[in-house]
Amino acid sequence: MKVERAETVALQALGWLAGQDELFPVFLGATGATAEQVAAAAGQPAFLAAVLDFLLQDDAWIVGFCDGAGLEYTVPMQARAALPGGALPHWT
Repeated sequence: MKVERAETVALQALGWLAGQDELFPVFLGATGATAEQVAAAAGQPAFLAAVLDFLLQDDAWIVGFCDGAGLEYTVPMQARAALPGGALPHWT
């Protein structure tokens, strides 16, 4: 996957997270950021990688996002691999 496409997927994921009333505060707590800081960081590839890292923690979140966005369930992981740090080994 090309970086531009990966960033688009991550932005879609961020939009989906922001629309999840119960999950978005969890995301904010995990990042330590405010909603304003998230909006300001949304264009940074490393932050977008963190968005996908968060999403990839739970299969239900992946399914919800992908179903809502009309994406295959493998797309978030493919996008994560194309963003900073994605080439690192995944040991879990």
